[in-house]
Amino acid sequence: MITAAKVNSTARVRRDVEQELGCEPSVDAAAIGVAVEDGFVTLSGHVASHAEKLAAEQAAARVRGVKAIVSELEVKLPDSSHSADEEIAKAAVQALSWNTQIPGDRIKVRVEHGWISLEGDVDWRYQKTAAYNAVCNLKGVKGVSDRVVIKPTTISSTVEAHIEAALRRRFGTRKNHITIETSGDHVTLRGAVGSLAERAEIERAAWTTPGVCHVNNNLSVVTQKAVERVSR
Repeated sequence: MITAAKVNSTARVRRDVEQELGCEPSVDAAAIGVAVEDGFVTLSGHVASHAEKLAAEQAAARVRGVKAIVSELEVKLPDSSHSADEEIAKAAVQALSWNTQIPGDRIKVRVEHGWISLEGDVDWRYQKTAAYNAVCNLKGVKGVSDRVVIKPTTISSTVEAHIEAALRRRFGTRKNHITIETSGDHVTLRGAVGSLAERAEIERAAWTTPGVCHVNNNLSVVTQKAVERVSR
């Protein structure tokens, strides 16, 4: 049974997402459709670049009440933005080489029909992220397949304490409603949070732990009242 409260909540989330998109200067909100069902937001339509697609997804994720983003946005490059794959590949290689956060000669670039594939290995999550960010805004790019892996190392036995300390520094208190499980170089996060932004921040804290190569983020987004009940 669909209650009036649920209808109102769905309408509010949709309105807030549309307004957030409209307030994002790097996004043409008029070309993006928004559908909401039970906190799941579907974005449809077309954008002029991969960077605009990411900006739209990030804007929607900032809205309170959004549990997940389903992106059906299609990148349609304007005629002036079409670049040959060879030109995109050269620009990508140069962008990677100029970024001091990215270890040299460990990431390879392949481009096909405007879609960049990154392959190789790095030591840290921030290096993987830096490589992605270095190429995703290049002219003519329709999308990026990030196949860069984090090189496994021996994970510290104090990984849970490391993550909890990071959360305490960022949130000012221990997250009693979050459980941290480790297995080899894998970390699994479970529990409930009040927003997608908090969910992402907790995952970032896990990635700062030396030796972590995989983070399974199983945190669910619920209302703030539900989080408070679980935290007691």
